[in-house]
Amino acid sequence: MRRPFERVPFADLPEHPKRPHRYGETEAREVTTRSDRLGTLRIHVRESGSGPPLLLVHGLMTTSYSWRYLIDPLRQYYRLVIPDLPGCGRSEAPPTGTYGAALLATWVGDLQRALAIEGCLAVGNSMGGYLCMRHAIASPGAFARLVNIHSPAFPDAKLELLSALLKIPGTHALAAWLARRDPHRWAHRNVHYFDEELKSLEEARAYGDPLATLEGARAFACYLAETMSTADLHAFTRELGRRFSEGRAFPTPLMLLYADRDPLVSPRNGERLHALLPDAELAWIEQSSHFAHVDTPEKVVARVLPFLLGPPC
Repeated sequence: MRRPFERVPFADLPEHPKRPHRYGETEAREVTTRSDRLGTLRIHVRESGSGPPLLLVHGLMTTSYSWRYLIDPLRQYYRLVIPDLPGCGRSEAPPTGTYGAALLATWVGDLQRALAIEGCLAVGNSMGGYLCMRHAIASPGAFARLVNIHSPAFPDAKLELLSALLKIPGTHALAAWLARRDPHRWAHRNVHYFDEELKSLEEARAYGDPLATLEGARAFACYLAETMSTADLHAFTRELGRRFSEGRAFPTPLMLLYADRDPLVSPRNGERLHALLPDAELAWIEQSSHFAHVDTPEKVVARVLPFLLGPPC
């Protein structure tokens, strides 16, 4: 029995995950988004189910594949819309210098317009949850309801150090080279689960294949350096603090869903966000990770579905 977060050696990974899923049965399509700064991008989107649209936005190092265990339970209620973020998975990458969090948050709105799903329900994980929260603040009415699964918000010492290192000339290229050198093992090392036995070669390829390309590796380095910059995170939490001091609620009903432990994104982010967003619903999941929708999908659905099905506000 492995300890929580104890990594399985790459050589011991099974071909397919021990828990089956239906990601391969989703309908794939290509959508074109247009924006002033990011330009025209071809975006890969997966869809499944029928009903009101529910947008699922993945986090750093992953793709639409990360939502594989929520597809079956949620498509009974919703038309699931699951994109690969720009430069991730099978989506086209924007030019370097356009990966700032504010620009990518605005791009979420570009995608909604391209799909005609403005005002939809949404669930974002990690970086995806952070981008969705920024979009909701900048564009009230963007979402009917929003669930943020374990996103970063308050930079810790490790992120501060990484952000400082990535400002040194040449480190951008180094980060891209490291990811591209052995992309499957890189993906295996840098995605963390409470139950590491959930990993497989199938997952390593889903996350590693995009990093094998120069475009994908550069995009990953840009996400690290630009989207997750501590300056942008600090600006985001300062804005939340200003809104709190002015008595302004978050623009849309919000659930903050956090695991009680995670080595990558501290659960304290959930507590500190809730202190600034007291109207939000804060829910905790035990024996999980910031990829709770992979580690404990049944618990996530049990928490998220009643919130999403709540009355319109």
